[in-house]
Amino acid sequence: MRIGDVSFWYADIGLPYRRAPLAGDTTADVAIIGAGYTGLWTAWYLKQAQPALDVLVIEKEFAGFGASGRNGGWLTGGFAWNHARYLQTSSEHAVRAMVEAMNGTVDEVIRVAEAEGIDADLQRTDELMVATKPAQVGRMRAEIAHRRHWGEEDRVFEMSARDLEARIRIPGALGAMVVTNVARVQPAKLVRGLARAVERAGVRIVEGTTVTGYEPGLVTTDRGRVEAPVILRCTEGFTAGLPGHRREWLPMNSAQIATEPLPPEVWEKIGWQGHEIVGDFANAYCYCQRTREGRITVGARGVPYRFGSNLDTNGAPDPETIRRLTAILHRHFPAAREARIDHAWCGVLGVPRDWCATVGLDPVTGLGWAGGYVGVGVSTSNLAGRTLADLALGRDTDLTHLPWVNRKVRDWEPEPFRWLGVHGMYALLNAADRREDRPGAGPSKLAALGNWLTGRG
Repeated sequence: MRIGDVSFWYADIGLPYRRAPLAGDTTADVAIIGAGYTGLWTAWYLKQAQPALDVLVIEKEFAGFGASGRNGGWLTGGFAWNHARYLQTSSEHAVRAMVEAMNGTVDEVIRVAEAEGIDADLQRTDELMVATKPAQVGRMRAEIAHRRHWGEEDRVFEMSARDLEARIRIPGALGAMVVTNVARVQPAKLVRGLARAVERAGVRIVEGTTVTGYEPGLVTTDRGRVEAPVILRCTEGFTAGLPGHRREWLPMNSAQIATEPLPPEVWEKIGWQGHEIVGDFANAYCYCQRTREGRITVGARGVPYRFGSNLDTNGAPDPETIRRLTAILHRHFPAAREARIDHAWCGVLGVPRDWCATVGLDPVTGLGWAGGYVGVGVSTSNLAGRTLADLALGRDTDLTHLPWVNRKVRDWEPEPFRWLGVHGMYALLNAADRREDRPGAGPSKLAALGNWLTGRG
């Protein structure tokens, strides 16, 4: 089994060549810190709007090194947020506008990929969120009602166990929430293709360049200084590594495994011919996909958070996390029990204190940011990039009035409190799942307590 090496997605296509680092002091109209989805989408939309704009993207490792090249490949048009929190400062109309804008990201990403010739194994499909316990059925129906209330009546519905079995066979499934108009993607192919498209548009990308600090008008790095009137921070789960930002967004850890390609007889037992993206309604949920070449990837939270906002080493998860992921694989797809696990990897995602993504820019200082996607950034990053580009250009558009714009929340607690809080939350979520596994068990209150503990509920 291959451990780490960034991710399976790079093992699939090979690690990218390294672009040159910053070659000394320079200037730009817009400097972007971070060459993941957010930074690259922002750069792309800036150049579409103003082709003559001088845009520089600064990356510590290589474009797509972080979550953009390690995620589960779910392009969903949905994102993690609490609608009620946005209602505190916005109208219901504005919140519905945000839902509609997010729903449009799937078509937008596919449009750009086709226009730029990006082959990212994109396949339009459905999302199937499966309920396997009575308590999960309750959560599923509540989620369906919630999403339909906020304007997703045409794309979210409940599927019976019988109809689900005709599409995919998961032992004990009692039904599923179906979300239409989503897509499966090979994330590293998407981010690599996007980086090339950005360069073709005239954007400079420098890699192997560590940002040591930034302030209005100036980014300092280990390779030189960059003067720019607009500086955009697009570092997502790596934000805690920047000076002064250690407690702003918590770097939450998530991990995945990939099987060997499965033979046709195994797929006949499983079904899954539509390549749907598949998850479940366990409190400590999972996310899965069937890849281009017939593997199964399974992802979930392993060690959820490392003390002091520390990061993994080149995507290497711990043995216990790999064991847990393998157990999920065998539980949901027993026909794959004999399959070899070819790769295991992990990465971090950005989590604000209120678990709601944000994008913003201070027009006085020229400093902007986007991120805090809480694990669903493949689509959210596209909307963030479009919005951040409009803000950077001083445009007054529908996107710049969405309720997540310029929304700030308090920092996470200092250590050891945030470590205790996050690990406590996931201990309670796992305990809730064990209780709900008992015959006839209803929803466990431990999950609500765990979510309250860290402000997730």
